[in-house]
Amino acid sequence: MPDTENRTGQATTAAGPPLSTPALGGIRRLSALDTVRARIAMAIDLGLLAPGERLPAAAEIAAALDVGEITVRRALVALCDDGLLERRRGRNGGTLVAQHPAKGSVSAVGSYRSDTDAVRRLIDHRLVLECGIAHLAAGHADDAALRELERLVDAMDRVTGWAEFHRHDEEFHLAVASATGTPSVVVPYAAVVRELYRYYLPYPLDALRASNAEHRALVGALRQGDRAAAAAVAQEHVQTLHRTMFIGLPEAVPGTAATAGR
Repeated sequence: MPDTENRTGQATTAAGPPLSTPALGGIRRLSALDTVRARIAMAIDLGLLAPGERLPAAAEIAAALDVGEITVRRALVALCDDGLLERRRGRNGGTLVAQHPAKGSVSAVGSYRSDTDAVRRLIDHRLVLECGIAHLAAGHADDAALRELERLVDAMDRVTGWAEFHRHDEEFHLAVASATGTPSVVVPYAAVVRELYRYYLPYPLDALRASNAEHRALVGALRQGDRAAAAAVAQEHVQTLHRTMFIGLPEAVPGTAATAGR
């Protein structure tokens, strides 16, 4: 029987109770504007965005952070006022991280920090689903599905920034779930992934390339039909989030930049 939704919008199945994601707290009290300010500010505080680094266009940031472009433009102006960003005119202009950003100046960051325990539980929830999905996909993915996954991995290798990478990353993981040939797993998995993406921060491109190398290894295991190898790659890929999301990263020492991420 097909999946349905209950009155709260949670996915349900004919076989049992609602499939829900772990309860989240702090960030739900923030406006869309403050979520953008907090995520960019935290990336600067952690050294994920370096002094002088140019931010992507507002439209790209909006797509990556799942907010409106007008909200992003307002957030960038506010972050300039906060002393974290600066605007430059001319050919090499745009919105850049300030050379000496005023770290700790955005109070909304505290709402993300307060969700640390919930984020850890959410990562573990995703870990359980992702390993099972990889195992299933290794036995069911057809050639068309594998070619699409390879296309997305190639696209992520060509991106020039974190905003564009994030869009392809979400497509990739949902495509792996679809490749299982089991539609009932896609809805709960997509819900967990999208909740976790609410905590996504900008990351250095080198870190994202390393993450994409794991994507490529997963596709290789799927193409060989190696269920154990696929599950092992998926386990490492998700387990690493405990170390590389903001919950596992120390605030950067001035003059250095964090290099690990997803």
